[in-house]
This record gives sequence, C-alpha cells and structure tokens, in this order.
Amino acid sequence: MPTAMSVSELAEVLFASPLQASDDPSPDRVREVIEDRLRACDEDITECVACVAQEAGDHPEAYRERMRWALRTADRVGSGALAAH
Repeated sequence: MPTAMSVSELAEVLFASPLQASDDPSPDRVREVIEDRLRACDEDITECVACVAQEAGDHPEAYRERMRWALRTADRVGSGALAAH
C-alpha cells in the first residue's frame, strides 16, 4: 500500500470504488474500501484516475457531487490514518 497519498489521490481511489455517499460510511469502512480498491488495481492509482476521467465524461452531471463527497470523505480519513490502519 502506498504510504504517502495525498487527499486528492485518496479521493480518486474512493471515487472509483462502489461506495456511495448514501451508505454513510464510517472512517473504518472508507479505509477498508480504499485499501480494497488499491489491492484490486495492484496499487496502481492510474487505473483509478482513468475510472474518474471516464465517469466525468460519461456522467458530468453526477461527477461534481461525487467528487466533492470523495474529497470531503478522504480529507476526514487522511492518508496517515490509512497507513496506520
């Protein structure tokens, strides 16, 4: 697992996950989902970035709100907490 990830990188990974804002996930659940998603793409964040770009193009009306949620959620979790988990 990458140990030094920015909030924006965490948000991209979270955005690319199946987790939804309506799930009202706990910080532990968010960390678990981010870790699972990173493992699924062999810790290559470029796969997550490509997913974000695809979704932005396919669903621009939903992109902004989901990314705002992902950024707020990633900021609350923070990379330090992820690395320590």
